[in-house]
Amino acid sequence: MSTLLKKEIKVNRIVTTNIAQAKALDDPARIKILQILYHNEFSAEQITDELHKSGYQKAVTTIRHHLDVLKNAGLIEVVKMEEARGAVMKFYGTSVKLLGYGIPPNFDSVYSKTIMDASIKIEKIIKNIMQNNVSKIKKKNSENKNDSQYDQYVLMEIVNRAMTNVFENNNPSFLIIPQKKAKSVSKND
Repeated sequence: MSTLLKKEIKVNRIVTTNIAQAKALDDPARIKILQILYHNEFSAEQITDELHKSGYQKAVTTIRHHLDVLKNAGLIEVVKMEEARGAVMKFYGTSVKLLGYGIPPNFDSVYSKTIMDASIKIEKIIKNIMQNNVSKIKKKNSENKNDSQYDQYVLMEIVNRAMTNVFENNNPSFLIIPQKKAKSVSKND
């Protein structure tokens, strides 16, 4: 037998999630609900209206089911309750920002130097975080039957949440890449 293809697979990103979250994100309508709730608080009826605007024709009962799935996965929560016409109306919000873009095929080659430079800096930060939190992380790991990858999971969550703080709490203008101005051409040129 001859080998027709052999490709070395190198891990280049880590996704931290759990089974409930993965299952919850396995539906385009639920992903859209997360995007709708980002920096908003809406009732099931308002979410249904927003989904209709985006082309999702779902009944309110179906949306309530999706909300329950997302809530049970810890991706959304009830942020407000109001009494309306003798009933309690729940409003939902999320502390999750879902970025769902496709990475261009040449991403690694275009950004390889930046990735390496950032890796060196982030390694120092992660080592510092680990040194300052080793006892807390090890204690939690012992509760998780000393899973060898749990330490990485906790560190990824710390770094992810720290990066989220940077992106969410700072003036986002430093994240905007300036556009190059087009040269104006005069009639005399």
